[in-house]
Amino acid sequence: MGDRTRPALFNIPAHRAFSDALAAGIIAQHGGDAMALAQGMILLPTNRAIRAVSDAFVRRSGGGLLLPRLVAIGDPDLGEQAGGALDPLGEGEAIPPAIAPMRRQMILARMVQQASSPPIDAAQAIKLGQALGAVLDQMQVERVPVTALGDLSLSDELSGHWQRSLDLFSILIRRWPEELARLGLIDLADRRNRLFDRLAARWGEESPSGFVIAAGIATTAPAVASLLRQIAILPRGSVVFAGLDQEMDDVAWDAIGPYPADPITGRAPAGHESHPQYALKRLLDRMSATRDDVALWRWGSEHDARAVRNRNISNAMLPPRLTSRWRDLKTADRSLAGVEALEVATPGEEAQAIAIALREAIETPGRTAALVTPDRQLATRVSAHLARWGIAADDSAGLPLSRLPPGTLLIALAEAVAERFAPVAMLTLLKHPLVMRGDQRLPWLEGVRGLDLLLRGPRPPAGLQGIDILLAAREGEDRQRNLRAQVLQWWQTARALLLPLEQVFTTAPSFSAQLAAIREQAGILTGDAVWSGVQGRAAADLFAEMEQAAAEGPQQADVRSLPTLLDHMLGGLSIRPVQGGHPRIAILGLIEAQLVQADVMILGGLNEGTWPGLPSPDPWLAPRIRRELGLPGLESRIGRAAHDFASALGAPHVLITRARRGTGGPAVASRFWLRLKAMAGPQWKSADRYAALAQALDRPTSHKPSRRPAPVPPGSVRPKLIAVTDVDRLKADPYAFYAKRILRLNRLDPIDADAGPAWRGTAVHEILQRWAEAGRRDPADLEARARAMFDRPDVHPLLKALWQPRLIEAIRWIAVEVAADQAAGRTILAVETDGRADIAGVTLTGKADRIDRMPGGSLAIVDYKTGKPPSAKQVKAGYSLQLGLLGLIAEQGGFPAIDSAQTAGCFEYWSLAKKNDAFGYRDSPVDPMGKRDKIVTADFTSFVHARFEEVAGAYLTGQAPFDAQVNPEVASYGDYDQLMRLEEWYGRDDG
Repeated sequence: MGDRTRPALFNIPAHRAFSDALAAGIIAQHGGDAMALAQGMILLPTNRAIRAVSDAFVRRSGGGLLLPRLVAIGDPDLGEQAGGALDPLGEGEAIPPAIAPMRRQMILARMVQQASSPPIDAAQAIKLGQALGAVLDQMQVERVPVTALGDLSLSDELSGHWQRSLDLFSILIRRWPEELARLGLIDLADRRNRLFDRLAARWGEESPSGFVIAAGIATTAPAVASLLRQIAILPRGSVVFAGLDQEMDDVAWDAIGPYPADPITGRAPAGHESHPQYALKRLLDRMSATRDDVALWRWGSEHDARAVRNRNISNAMLPPRLTSRWRDLKTADRSLAGVEALEVATPGEEAQAIAIALREAIETPGRTAALVTPDRQLATRVSAHLARWGIAADDSAGLPLSRLPPGTLLIALAEAVAERFAPVAMLTLLKHPLVMRGDQRLPWLEGVRGLDLLLRGPRPPAGLQGIDILLAAREGEDRQRNLRAQVLQWWQTARALLLPLEQVFTTAPSFSAQLAAIREQAGILTGDAVWSGVQGRAAADLFAEMEQAAAEGPQQADVRSLPTLLDHMLGGLSIRPVQGGHPRIAILGLIEAQLVQADVMILGGLNEGTWPGLPSPDPWLAPRIRRELGLPGLESRIGRAAHDFASALGAPHVLITRARRGTGGPAVASRFWLRLKAMAGPQWKSADRYAALAQALDRPTSHKPSRRPAPVPPGSVRPKLIAVTDVDRLKADPYAFYAKRILRLNRLDPIDADAGPAWRGTAVHEILQRWAEAGRRDPADLEARARAMFDRPDVHPLLKALWQPRLIEAIRWIAVEVAADQAAGRTILAVETDGRADIAGVTLTGKADRIDRMPGGSLAIVDYKTGKPPSAKQVKAGYSLQLGLLGLIAEQGGFPAIDSAQTAGCFEYWSLAKKNDAFGYRDSPVDPMGKRDKIVTADFTSFVHARFEEVAGAYLTGQAPFDAQVNPEVASYGDYDQLMRLEEWYGRDDG
């Protein structure tokens, strides 16, 4: 039995490299006998800490040695790792096995779903079940009995929301033990508690043969505290703390809390859980020890900083009510020598500067460097910048599986099904890099790209049948019809691969059936590549666990929530890369950085909400209830982040960085950053040299701004045929005409785009054309055709709801106007008719929406507009000449539908827009008498003829350069602004 009366408690202060100091001390004490070293056991907090201590032993030994048994007390396989020491065979009552985490999560989700009112879907139930499991674990870790809920009397102090949550939580937490008893299992936290208790009891009766050291453990769990207390009094046992503040005086130490209970109310005020020393102080209290019982670990290493750093850190982390002491600090106590700060504008600049600092560190022989940050995006950027110099720096914190190829494919499959194979979701799936890998990849992508082109514009009908309808269409340009024919054959193969998935989800399958369908189809689409490699195997294991446990999980599984559910489940699993990067660089998350210290520590992403992160709210227990139950508050996570920060500050050289702006807007500096800056005062040292290097790295040596483009193609490639709709573009923005007609570059519509003006105009023209060609002038027939157009499967329901009422009213107006014109002797001669005429050395083509014969024998040119027509001022300025040019073609006999050349004496826009509280009105850019500063009707065709000759003579038959944005005041679509590099030269004096 242990006979030591004073516990063996030690502390490795923050200024020492913990792992190296620990290894040095253990080797000094036990390294003389290789077998004695091998018979020892070291308990550590995490698996990453095991790796750090193992590396430190290797560095310290300088050769080979037999390591002690290293055990992570936070590992789920704790009993298997520690072997007979924790769970000896044949001794005592067997501890029941723990329930598998995934099975537990699914059962809790089912219980939550069954107890919720109103009902919730599987995705929400799983999230709430996960939060419920976290609270259950905390209660078991803190050894808070279930009956404690019944002892609370806070109903009058809680809002209705929290009262309902507490009632539901009480029901579920009472049912859970019954569920475990039925299964013959226990919770993992409960099993770990029992293992710790058994080990403490066993070592209390019989000391282990080898030494036992618990190192770097800061958890305040009662079972762990009892075990650490027992280890500390073993003859060959000791407990080594990491970063316990022994510089802080008693007043500051007591100010941290926890505080004694009030003698009247019996309530104890909450302590400063966000303080970096709070957890260690609470752990000492539960071990029945004080700071005075803790001795300094005598050993260090060549990677330690100066001891004064401890005082600096202690002063920076004073409790809030004692920060006034900063005013009286001596220069040495506030200087933070070796610590520099870098503040830049953007995260991109921060990543570049950190990469430069890491490269600078490893250019010194033997020096190690590490970036510690909870910001995964920043870590990824730094890795990419280092790769530019051939430096491989693995981000050992890993990436969530939801962001890696297997995870994105599984989520894409779920989104395609949830959105009924809508264009964006389906193309995301079909283009995924894992789909059809190998020899089939290239022809597969050719088919996908063809489908991509066809899906530009409004969304087709839902489901795979919608794509069938799209490919079966016979209308459209010849190019579109040819493309449909090419894609059709490929689509039969793709459709056959997707059809089983659609068929499964049309029957409202259970959650397990949904997972099975996604898993099966993912394998088929990728040839099982989705399940290969480290990432694929992790995805396969997770899916296997989910499928196996899904039968006991939630029953109501809405397919629309499946992508969110998979993203949540896959995002909870981080995949760490296979090691093999630069041996002296590490990029670590906060958990991975525990007990790790390098010569140069870079602490990145020091913004509020990142480091420390915002505490996740507890959907079950209000903060007051957590306090009454004795559970850690949500701010305890901030305390752990603060301890990680304070520990990392102990390195010989430290660089802390932040960006003033984050991805979502301006960022607020971390409370840790502000504390250091306020304490350091004039001693605050800036590392602006890294920002200057980052800016200089990509700064061009010379600046040569682009000039306004003005290409001059030879006459042989200049078009000799032009449509009336392109004349305005040629006159206002010759470069845009050049890009469209000579370079043949056409803007693609977005995928799943709204039905914009062009689509609406085409639909209206088609309705009016068919109505006129039918020979009937019945208004009811016109309205029926309009309604039939909205009943087509390719018309989006939102468009039908918003645009149909106004179009029907405008259609009725057209019917009334046509009838009135006919009664007045006006006759429709042609609709949607093509014409052409040779003018100014080129061929002018155009399509007239409608041509009427007026009672006097002249022609009327009618143009339908779904929006506001061009103004008379714009036409007189020489733009929007379409009506006049169509009249010019008519006067030259260019329309075969018209018997002969005739004078155009009327030019009208028929707008379907709203005016004077009614939809539909006529407008004309000309006037017989030239009133209201309009062009005289009789002069209109000669006016446009002269303007067209000027333009054609300059650009089509002449050698004028196609300047960009000649008349920027004329509205344009901006399709070619990027090609002409508009932002680089517009508004600058080219002279």
